[in-house]
Amino acid sequence: MSDDQRPLLRVLRGEPTAEELAALAVVVAALSQRRERHRPTPVGAWASYADGHRRALQVGAGGWRASGRFAQ
Repeated sequence: MSDDQRPLLRVLRGEPTAEELAALAVVVAALSQRRERHRPTPVGAWASYADGHRRALQVGAGGWRASGRFAQ
């Protein structure tokens, strides 16, 4: 075989079945098609998951201030 026709895989030991060779070829092909991972776009504070889980509103003096987003 010339350099252009070299086999992609070579079995050194054992006798793999056709199914095992096919599975290995699929894995190698999938890894060769691997793309760079894209990082997720950061979500702003306006879409905070915690907003849906606020504490109950407080009644009385200071209740308005205590209902704020960053109240403790």
